[in-house]
Amino acid sequence: MRLSVQKTARLVGWFLALVIIVLSLVPPWLRPETGLPHDLEHFITFLATGVAFGFGYSHRPIAVMITLVIFAGVLELAQTLAPGRHARLSDFIVDALALCVGVAIAPLSGVRTLAPRG
Repeated sequence: MRLSVQKTARLVGWFLALVIIVLSLVPPWLRPETGLPHDLEHFITFLATGVAFGFGYSHRPIAVMITLVIFAGVLELAQTLAPGRHARLSDFIVDALALCVGVAIAPLSGVRTLAPRG
């Protein structure tokens, strides 16, 4: 069975969202660091997630953006419940922006995610 670009992107998007949730809520000493600046690390991670969801749900980009911004906000607030973690408005802004840019990039790539009708 061959997976379509759209189905593969959905799987990747949900996998990345799960990874982000886990890494956002584990104690800080368990979170891997790349050596990149904090904001760039966040931007790249959330951008990749936005691109995956943008390909996976290309028929509803505005709804996907709104949902992902809510996801970023809920995730940031959830960090207030995790020992050693805290919510930052700057992280929310970077994350939400990166998610929306990622969703917006998907249709600009020229990759078709839906099967042609006919």
